[in-house]
Amino acid sequence: AEGFTIVASTDADAIRPVPPDVGTCASCERELFDRADLRYRHPFITCTDCGPRYTIIDDLPYDRERTSMKSFVPCARCAAEYASPSNRRFHAETVACHSCGPRVWLEDVDGAPRGVGDAAIMLAATALRVGAIVALRGLGGFHLAVDATNDAAVRRLRERKHRDAKPLAVMVRTFDDARAIADLSASEAALLRSSARPIVLVRLRSDASLARALAPGLDRVGVMLVYTPLHHLLLEAVARPLVMTSGNLSEEPIAIGLDEGRERLRPLSDLFLLHDREILSRCDDSVVRVAGAHAVIQRRARGYAPLPVRLPVAAPQTIIAVGPHLKNTFTLVRGDQAFVSPHIGDLEGLEALEHWRQSYDRYRTLFRIEPAVAVRDLHPGYLSSRVADELALSRTISVQHHHAHIAAVAAEHGVTVPVVGLAFDGTGYGDDGDVWGGEVLVADLAGYRRAAQLRYVSLPGGDLAAREPWRVALGYEALAGAQARAFSLAYYGVPITTRVGAGQQLARGVNAPLASSMGRLFDAAAAVLGVRRYASFEGQAAMELEALAGDQPATPLPFPIIEGGDRLILDPVPLLIALGEGRQHGVEVSLLAARFHESIAHAAAEAARRVATDAGIDTVALGGGSFQNARLLTSIERRLTKARLRVLVARALGPNDGAISYGQAAVAAWRMAHE
Repeated sequence: AEGFTIVASTDADAIRPVPPDVGTCASCERELFDRADLRYRHPFITCTDCGPRYTIIDDLPYDRERTSMKSFVPCARCAAEYASPSNRRFHAETVACHSCGPRVWLEDVDGAPRGVGDAAIMLAATALRVGAIVALRGLGGFHLAVDATNDAAVRRLRERKHRDAKPLAVMVRTFDDARAIADLSASEAALLRSSARPIVLVRLRSDASLARALAPGLDRVGVMLVYTPLHHLLLEAVARPLVMTSGNLSEEPIAIGLDEGRERLRPLSDLFLLHDREILSRCDDSVVRVAGAHAVIQRRARGYAPLPVRLPVAAPQTIIAVGPHLKNTFTLVRGDQAFVSPHIGDLEGLEALEHWRQSYDRYRTLFRIEPAVAVRDLHPGYLSSRVADELALSRTISVQHHHAHIAAVAAEHGVTVPVVGLAFDGTGYGDDGDVWGGEVLVADLAGYRRAAQLRYVSLPGGDLAAREPWRVALGYEALAGAQARAFSLAYYGVPITTRVGAGQQLARGVNAPLASSMGRLFDAAAAVLGVRRYASFEGQAAMELEALAGDQPATPLPFPIIEGGDRLILDPVPLLIALGEGRQHGVEVSLLAARFHESIAHAAAEAARRVATDAGIDTVALGGGSFQNARLLTSIERRLTKARLRVLVARALGPNDGAISYGQAAVAAWRMAHE
């Protein structure tokens, strides 16, 4: 046959992956600021190489009439470009211009108009320069924007958003702007400039003129380059970095609809910069950091999702793996294709549950998957577990949390043989009913055994201990015997009546569950060192310890590995005693933080080596949220590599709970395929 034609889409094309949203390409950026161009300063300039995809697609096949662009009829010139094979916008479904595309306007919190088009953007920029908080309707939802160099404005945003200390991301317009505020490695620079345009956690330059309130107590800040033409225009007009944080109250889903945004963000904002292109799927910004030779995903969303991840074994039936309770994602499976949702967040309320259901319905529609089997966590009380049960599918499979962590890492590397898995995180429901999180497993997709663990400690107050690190220290103090004085710094400022009450919980075994959690060990260390006794967000204590440790060299402190019958026991009590005594004798807290990291790395690598030798295994997989800590990850990897072990590190999905649903799916697919 001769010639080339594009024919009308058919439903058979729907099996193709849905493309993720990608940042404005260099060609569109040039046109955006070219006075002679048709689309000069058009806030929605796109071409076949860039622009919204997943967030505007209503159904497949991907054609304009099945996107939120269907409301905008192309003008004659745009239609001609769309139809011309020689044009960069040939069959670009999002093609539009000033005369036929979406509109931008500015309004105050009472809905009164303040400006339209370019004037709206300039007025919003003026407001930002004088300290206003602007709610901006973006690509996958609303942002809350504020001048990142204005400390008072950033603090006001924190107060309104109820986000006391959790770090805030910064957006800059150009790569040179990023280099002006951050010391960038080649890998970090490549991530920033990639089409995915994630938030990249980077070290700020000492002379960066950014607000101190952006990331208190931390040595890294999330920085991203602009990824839509609307952001380009706003940043160009403001001429300074802007905070761009999710448009929500803390822990709520990001707002996407016009009315939803007005209602939910009115108490947080001074102005609204809005547009009329509907957002059909919520999608937060992705977050990535570089650890040694690896790009470690902290949150997988815009720019990456919903591209599928392959499973090493095809599932004989369709699957919905509902994911964990915190940092939730779900995964739909057909054959060997796993479609992992964008980051949904913590399933703590009705809004989050509705977000989950909306995203699930959208995925079922887009990928034409009606699941036959549900996969859930072992924990019966998790909202995600109840969701799986309520689906009432033909079968429900339960997968232990830490098995799913290790399975996720192994499966993305195509590994199905047994590995030694270091599963380090904050909380997971163990098969003995206790809280796990510092585990060394021998695992494959079929199952696992617990070969080593952190020594159990009682957590007075239960879940409250995750927000009050002094409680974890109190639990460990009860195991320290005559050396309990080493823990005294952990309780400075804690009311004596509160501490006595927690002590009674320990003594009576009331609301004091046992935990072998690495996350809680970091909390205890932070309290013992006097770094943090109360945390305002998950992982705060661990992040501060990593920041204090930095890159300074350090030798390990005592962290014995004890034979415990059928498994090894890693006993951190001597380590915590050494930390407390060192601090009380005036040793620099930064050095002790570094020694703490090296102690864990040394003990973990040694335990993994011993388990691997005994089991005849040559591969170790690192999974769990603790491996978001770059120093811990790189130090353990270096030690294991020196021991001539192959090390698997999470790449496609990241090590934290965002990968749990994929791990659940991998385990379920293997079990069903081998029944």
